[in-house]
Amino acid sequence: MKATDVIADGFGRIREVVHEAVDGLPAELLNARVDPAANSITWLVWHLTRIQDDHVAAAAEREQAWPAGGWADRFGLPLPIASTGYGHSARQAGTVRVDSGELLLGYFDAVHEQTLDFVRGLAAADLDRVVDERWDPPVTLGVRLVSVIADDLQHAGQAAFVRGLLERGRES
Repeated sequence: MKATDVIADGFGRIREVVHEAVDGLPAELLNARVDPAANSITWLVWHLTRIQDDHVAAAAEREQAWPAGGWADRFGLPLPIASTGYGHSARQAGTVRVDSGELLLGYFDAVHEQTLDFVRGLAAADLDRVVDERWDPPVTLGVRLVSVIADDLQHAGQAAFVRGLLERGRES
């Protein structure tokens, strides 16, 4: 198996978890917070998608889907367009809301497809290219992609956990 196939598989697993966490939920549950400082499913999925969009676009040397695909306008969030959610306060996280899961999944799926197009076009040797010299050692493309997968899977798992909490809370 090629290294790039393994990376594409990792991104595919993120997609599965994200869809399981979001599909069929009303906006009320997507935007719900289990306490005032907790992140909603909406924020978790938006944030993991923004990080993937930001990091992969930079590595691919292309524009992010968020502004280029009109997603920032469709979401209409009261945040700077460059915001990815990194370092958000509880108040800022609470402003990330959607009217439907379709919008959230639309943006996620657009970023997912761009990511797969990029990853499938890579050769194994491309993974050794340095993409960020601000770290010691400098970050290679392979390390950056694995980092995005790890971060996204954590947030997707958190979204799935929150969904379980909210659904069990409705059954009680």
